[in-house]
Amino acid sequence: MPDAWSKKDERQYEEIKNSQLKRGVSLERAKEIAASTVNKQRREEGRTPNKTTQGTGNPRTRLEDRSKQELYNRAKELRIQGRSNMNKSELVAAIRKR
Repeated sequence: MPDAWSKKDERQYEEIKNSQLKRGVSLERAKEIAASTVNKQRREEGRTPNKTTQGTGNPRTRLEDRSKQELYNRAKELRIQGRSNMNKSELVAAIRKR
């Protein structure tokens, strides 16, 4: 567990991890889910910096539900010209054309 976590964060992590294990999820996946949940809550509470994502978002998520930064990163992978001047809806349309 990261050093910056509070005792409450650590308890929440263990609770979520154990809950996932009881549901039959693998240990590695349970750890991922627990850490993600705790880190998301810390971000939402403003206890951790909200770093710009380097990813392209979950491929199972609709393009409209992804962040502009994730769409921009995907457009960059696809080498879409003019992406830096596009808004979110334009990025969605450009990605769909590819």
